[in-house]
Parts: sequence; C-alpha cells; structure tokens
Amino acid sequence: MIDPTETRPWLAILGLGEDGLDGLSPAARRLLDGAELVVGGKRHLALIGETQAEKLAWPSPLTDAFPAILARRGHPVVVLASGDPFSYGVGSLLARAVPPTEYVTLPAPSAFSMAAARVGWAVQDCALVTLHGRAFEKIVPHLQPGRRILVLSWDGTTPLRLAEHLTKNGMGRSKLIVLEAMGGARERVNSALAQDFAREDLDPLNTVAIEVVADADARVLPLASGIPDSFFENDGQITKREIRAATLSKLAPRHGELLWDVGAGTGSISIEWMLASPHNRAIAIEPRADRLDRVARNAALFGVPDLVPVQGFAPAALESLPTPNAIFLGGGGSDPDLVRLCMARLAPGGRLVVNAVTIQTQAEVIAAFEAHGGDLVQISVARAVPIGRFHGFRPAMPIVQWTWQKPAGAAVESPVENHGTTVGTTLGTNGGDHPADLGENDVDILGEDGA
Repeated sequence: MIDPTETRPWLAILGLGEDGLDGLSPAARRLLDGAELVVGGKRHLALIGETQAEKLAWPSPLTDAFPAILARRGHPVVVLASGDPFSYGVGSLLARAVPPTEYVTLPAPSAFSMAAARVGWAVQDCALVTLHGRAFEKIVPHLQPGRRILVLSWDGTTPLRLAEHLTKNGMGRSKLIVLEAMGGARERVNSALAQDFAREDLDPLNTVAIEVVADADARVLPLASGIPDSFFENDGQITKREIRAATLSKLAPRHGELLWDVGAGTGSISIEWMLASPHNRAIAIEPRADRLDRVARNAALFGVPDLVPVQGFAPAALESLPTPNAIFLGGGGSDPDLVRLCMARLAPGGRLVVNAVTIQTQAEVIAAFEAHGGDLVQISVARAVPIGRFHGFRPAMPIVQWTWQKPAGAAVESPVENHGTTVGTTLGTNGGDHPADLGENDVDILGEDGA
C-alpha cells in the first residue's frame, strides 16, 4: 500500500470522527503531528486536544481562512473535517484553490456511510440529503413511497420537523431512526414512527434515516412531467397539466441547466423543470407581484425553494439575467422583438418553446416558424364533462407550440451590464447553495456539511 505521506504535499485534509485522535490512522497522526498550522471547527480543534501547531478556527464564511492557509504554501498545514471532507465538506472548496498535487486527503467514514452501517441499508440504494445549511423544503422531492432516505440534520430540531411534515402529508407511518453523535461516547440511536415521534432533547449532531410509508391519499409528487393542476396554488393562470407535460418534453431539461420562464404565472413550468434534476436552476419572470409571491409559495411547497423570482416586464426584465439553456414564453409570443431577443440570448444548443393561444399570437408564431424553422405543432385537449345522464368531450382552446433550437456554434448576445441586480449572484453555479455561505455555527454543529 502506498503511504500518501511519502509525496509530502504541504496540505493535508483529514477526516475526523467523534472519537477524535483515537480514530485517526497512523498516517493521519503523522501528518497532524508534523503540521505547523491546524485548521478546523471549534469542535474539531477540541477533539484533538493540545498540539504544538498553531490552531485556526474557521471564520464565517469559511473562505475567509483561505488566505491564511495559502500563505503557508510549502509548509505543512492540516485541515480537519468531519467524516469525509468531500461529502458536503470543505474538501471541494479547498480543491478549487489548491492543485491536486499539493494536497492529500485521508477521509474518515462519512455520516451517510456510518448511518447506513448502523441501520443495515446499502448506501447506493438510499437518497442522500443534507438539510444542514439548506432549506428544509428540499426534502420534499425525495418523499416517495418505499424510499429510504439518509438526512444530515441542521440541528436537534430537524428530526421532529421531519416527523411533523411526514405526518401532515399522509406519511405518518414512515419509520424514523435518529442517530446522534455517531462514533463517539455520546452516540445514541432512537427510532419511532413519524406520527409517534416526540423527542426534542436530541444532540445537534445527528443524522436521520427515513423509510417512507405513504397512505393512499398522501401528497406524493409524480416522477413524470404533468403534475396535477390541483397540486399548485393558482388563480387559473397556469399551464394546464397536459400542455405542461408536452411543454416540458420540448424544453428537454438536462442536468445543471438554467431556464427562463417568461410570464411565469404560478411557476408550474419552472418548478417541474427544477424537479427534473436537483442541480437545475430556473428564473421565473412575472410582472405581477401577487403572482410572483404565489410562485415563491409553490416553489417552497414542491421543494425547490431556490427558484429565483424576478418581477418585471419582458424584455426589460431579461437584460441582466445570466445566459439560459432554455426559455419558455407562456406569454409575449406575439412580440417578434421579444422572440428574437430570446433567440439571441440562448446558449448554443439551447431550446426556445413558445405556446400560443390567441389567433394573433399564433400568426406570429407561425411566421417565426417560417422564418427560422424548428418544430410547429398544434395541441388539442378535450375533457369529459356531464351532459345530463351522460358525458361528452368539451374541447379546450387549442395551443400552437413552436420549438426552436439554437445551432451549436451560434453566438450568444451579451446581456446589458446591471451591477444593481442580484440575480446572477444568487444563482451562481448551484443556486446559491454553496458550503462557503455557511457560518461558524455550521462548522461546529456538523462539520461534514460546513467543513
């Protein structure tokens, strides 16, 4: 076996368990003993006890410590992290600042691995979710009947919140196993059905294993596009279920892509786009403040709270937005200038989908199809309605749908500079959900998610 210390990189990222020094391998102990600077959360530094090295507790944000770390380049530095530093930890952040030839990582078991071992579940068969530094609502898309979920808690209140949410949504018979302070002297394991769970005296360092059991009338999100209209809070301004499914098919969401939903209404298109992948992002553009508030409520309800609402009228509201991979025009298709702007702003290979209801808008969409090509379809939906003792089909207004894909080598028109907007910053590369945004408390409570 190759000893990683033989390469002598100056930075060592060490996984630390609740057993502190006793759980470190001989190689990790040598790296720690030889360090001039040791960086970690207060809990980590307390676990290793006294050392001859200088100690630095993580500031808030974590990245404020990076200059001090990089200033020691060439001298032995140790960074301590809970469990696996690359499982919701500081490892990925450091890897952006330090070349891989300059650091070595010796991980300990992650909280996910330890929890799975305690309850006898295969890690690869579980949904792995962190609520540490994340919105609680992010658990919602994972609540599928029969699903096993491992959850990194925010603090000692998280298990009870999970139990209450499950019970409220018809999943009260789900089994919860709470694993506290795994690997240390304070370790405890408790289990109960969600509907019976009442523990409040829980260690803030805990992981929850959930085995989802749903009642017949439970609110379960479908895994396919076309979620029932009744699931959304709406005022009638919603892309109906069948049309929405066809629209999402043409938008063709892919991992990590960004959608502009222009004329968002209830936000149903944006929400289903984000549900397609946890890394997908969406901006909902809507001029009416009351509808934009509804979009935010729906986003939280469906477990995609990172959906970014933007109030304003197109095209002005689009000027400072980051380049999208797909654009949906649920309104505004009658404005050829707006259509051309959207085509120009799309990323190469991006998809534009325009739904037209009125004759005037349909005429513009047909003209765009004739000028630029793409795919043009008419979608008609009829629903059965009572006619006396019988039923008949009542047709809804037909939709003309135009889909256009930007050529792979086409140029992207640059957005207008607007340093006053926060949209680009909020979205970032992962929806503003980055461990670097976590504070000192995040490191100390659960380093696996903050450091």
